[in-house]
Amino acid sequence: MGLCYNTDMINYEEVYGREASAMLARKNTLEALFVSRYKTAPTVYVSSCGRAEIVGNHTDHNLGKVIVGAISCDILAAVSLRTDGIVEIGAEDFRTIRFHVSDLKRRESEARKSSALARGVCRYLADRKYPLGGFSAVTHSTVFRGAGVSSSAAFEVLIAEIVNVLYAGGKIPPLVKAEAGKFAENVYFGKPCGLLDQTGIAFGGLNAVDFYGAGAPRVKSLSMPEGYALALVNTGGSHSSLTKHYAAISKEMSEVTAYFHKKYLREVEKTAFEESIPALRKKVSDRAILRASHFFAENERVDRAADALARGDRRAFFKQVRSSGASSLTYLQNGYVAGDVSQPLLIGVITAARLIKEGAFRIMGGGFTGTVLAILPERETAEYAAETGRIFGRENVHVARLRPFGACEISFD
Repeated sequence: MGLCYNTDMINYEEVYGREASAMLARKNTLEALFVSRYKTAPTVYVSSCGRAEIVGNHTDHNLGKVIVGAISCDILAAVSLRTDGIVEIGAEDFRTIRFHVSDLKRRESEARKSSALARGVCRYLADRKYPLGGFSAVTHSTVFRGAGVSSSAAFEVLIAEIVNVLYAGGKIPPLVKAEAGKFAENVYFGKPCGLLDQTGIAFGGLNAVDFYGAGAPRVKSLSMPEGYALALVNTGGSHSSLTKHYAAISKEMSEVTAYFHKKYLREVEKTAFEESIPALRKKVSDRAILRASHFFAENERVDRAADALARGDRRAFFKQVRSSGASSLTYLQNGYVAGDVSQPLLIGVITAARLIKEGAFRIMGGGFTGTVLAILPERETAEYAAETGRIFGRENVHVARLRPFGACEISFD
């Protein structure tokens, strides 16, 4: 298959903004690493970013609504075409991934490994008749690991964008790149997830996404109030043993859905759900009912938050973000693992509540451990970072901005 570069490149200064000079130095380091490994210079650079979940916690897997933003951390890849059909992806801190594009069958031995994600993305695209071929890539990531900004989805969408740039001429739509990532994570990697993470990364910017309805999800672009930054605090803990707790959320929502003989909770009317609570309590746990109640309320919050942003009413927007976070803690109940006295996420929440007077805060992502997201005035970020860093370690506090671009090819000219 011949090389087919995507001509819609974006200049690095547009992508990285105030961090552009540092990213240029990073590119040079990555290029040197590529040359040392392959004895030739890379021909393209591809970037895929992290994401921040603003409103809509654990709703996407039941075709709910979310507001999600791409953020200013990324995986940058130096890439070059190969003619032997081999995909080889390396990084300084990780074992090299290597497979042939003719061998895309799922392997049990790759479950929970990055190689499964890369192979799974390629399989999804190949099954949909997108052109595919080999490439060499060396990557460097500034996506905050363990901070709940979805490093796995960033990697998945990166692979799809590399194929898009090298072989598809930029013709793979953002949604297809997102769906390829979800497929790889669900089927090849072996972790249940919805489509929120990959959609936020593939589209870029700040978007309200409605996953319900025939055909593709509806994606509406939004604008964050000016003068505000995002601060993410990794409160500690590992996600490695939490898969069963994440899975329990969708499982329990599905138990409620099954009572109504539907496939997704979005297909159930809120009034029918509320009227059926007495009968539901005889069939499912109270926690399942509470989690379903969270789902319905979150969809309404997304609409109110999006409307507030459209009207320029930042206070109304922040109110919905705070309400979403409170619902995640009290109804969805993903603030900590039941019975575990280690509850760093809640320490992060009470710290944010103490410090943030203007703006909003919430637990973000899967929950149980991990990240507190704060939206606060830029002038207050230094004080917030200092105090949360005193509690959780400065290395676990990340100040970010929204990134207008999703996964893309970058020009350093």
